[in-house]
Amino acid sequence: MSLADIVRAYGAARAARDPREQEADVIRRVTFGLRAALDDDGPVRVRAVADNRRLWLAMETALVDPSNQLPAQMRAGLVSLGRAVQREMQGPTPDIAFLIEVNEQVAIGLVGGG
Repeated sequence: MSLADIVRAYGAARAARDPREQEADVIRRVTFGLRAALDDDGPVRVRAVADNRRLWLAMETALVDPSNQLPAQMRAGLVSLGRAVQREMQGPTPDIAFLIEVNEQVAIGLVGGG
């Protein structure tokens, strides 16, 4: 099996995954960066918060899209939560532990756990 075959097989496996699991994966990756930033006041923290900001902005964009199939009340709740997360990240020293907790809970909710 060639490297190209492996890459194609990996891509096909990822495409077959449940979209919610894929979304949860993205959140977990961003959360991993936040964990790395817990004890960092430099570029690692700046990058992690910036990545988290982009994540929540993308989520809000998807949530307000009229074609989004989540129930309206759930979408509104997630938009509200996202705006609280955005406010937290606007301060000079965002509470990284809070951001991690929120992300983890949303990822768990996406895959039906907890």
